[in-house]
Amino acid sequence: MNWKLIVALSMFGLGMAVATVYAVPSKVEPAFWLAIFLVCATVIAKRAPGRYFLHGLCVSLVNCVWITSAHILLFDAYAVSHADEVAMAGRMGVPPRAAMAIMGPVVGVVSGLVLGLFSVIASKIVKPAVKAA
Repeated sequence: MNWKLIVALSMFGLGMAVATVYAVPSKVEPAFWLAIFLVCATVIAKRAPGRYFLHGLCVSLVNCVWITSAHILLFDAYAVSHADEVAMAGRMGVPPRAAMAIMGPVVGVVSGLVLGLFSVIASKIVKPAVKAA
């Protein structure tokens, strides 16, 4: 496992964590994530030492830590521009921050399955980077 690669790619998640609080509306967020997943899958296919699916899964799990933490810590700012998400979280019968803490890892695992699959597919298409001798 290349943890340096995983943490480096998770910086997209950290960036999106802050961007979704202040700038990126919910309606266009999936397009950003699709682009990020395609980039990450390509980089994983080129740089990971095998175990492409596991690398993709781990990137998304680290992403979910960044995103869940940012949304909870910056909740008041997040709630201003994401009223629908906050209302949906409130319908879970727990405070919205607690709902985020519960759902964040679930979303992280599901998106990890997707990124893992993308990474495996990319590994069949993209040639790995040549290692120096």
